[in-house]
Amino acid sequence: MTRTVHVIAAPTDVGAGALGASMGPEALRVAGLREALRGQGLEVVDEGNLAGPHNPWLAPVNGYRHLEQVLHWNTQVLRAAQHAFAQGHLPILLGGDHSLGLGSIAAAALHARDRGKNLRVLWLDAHADFNTASITPSGNIHGMPVALLCGYGPPELTSIAGPAPLIQPDVVRLIGIRSVDPDEKRFVHEMGLEVYDMRYIDEHGMRHAMQQALVGVDEQTHLHVSFDADFLDPDIAPGVGTPVRGGPTYREAQLCMEMIADTGALASLDIVELNPALDVRNQTAQLLVDLVESLFGKSTLMRA
Repeated sequence: MTRTVHVIAAPTDVGAGALGASMGPEALRVAGLREALRGQGLEVVDEGNLAGPHNPWLAPVNGYRHLEQVLHWNTQVLRAAQHAFAQGHLPILLGGDHSLGLGSIAAAALHARDRGKNLRVLWLDAHADFNTASITPSGNIHGMPVALLCGYGPPELTSIAGPAPLIQPDVVRLIGIRSVDPDEKRFVHEMGLEVYDMRYIDEHGMRHAMQQALVGVDEQTHLHVSFDADFLDPDIAPGVGTPVRGGPTYREAQLCMEMIADTGALASLDIVELNPALDVRNQTAQLLVDLVESLFGKSTLMRA
């Protein structure tokens, strides 16, 4: 039976500190995402863009920027992902900024629970995104979704899909991390999040890091991949609002995707923080499409 993926496009940057991620979904379409997915034997449903408030570009209030707008967009994403799951589809969220991971992963958590599966979240990112109002230097909510999912933040967001916490920290694996605020770093350690930062990858290799991150993933696992474009080194992926040097190379990223594909457990996906305003001839979007092909089974090597 042909597998169906359901594209959920959320063109917003209300959670970010730079304008431009709202153009990400269209840049991915222009780069041929739908055609690439069909090339991997998938049916693709793309019903256009979700609607929501424009970015008001206001200062933080009580430590959070654009709380009302972030809540609206995440509620839309949550409902759209639940609709996709109800049809038996695999939702692919096209961001937009990474605050949208709240709604996307909340839907995945509910779906996994309803089906009696174990949730595993791979957070591919240069940043831990585990800030709160008391420790954030900016108030930008795209730096907070992991903390929000674990129950730390305003109740409007932490309870978006039911009682908080929506997930436990032990379901998350942070991969490729290389920029963490000082107080955020202490909070990550306090909560016991499993982190495979770039030093770990440098010392042990991407293969070992992914083997560890995927321990326990089996047919009873709902595997959610939340892929921030700034996971990649900015030399190969310049089109992001918060670039951090020293990220995974092309081959490291390909291996990461191929090892996820090998599990056969991928059940939902975010592709976020692509900022075409900062890209070079849609280079980053094209690279993301290339990597998504590998995530769905295209191998760069011939295997028996």
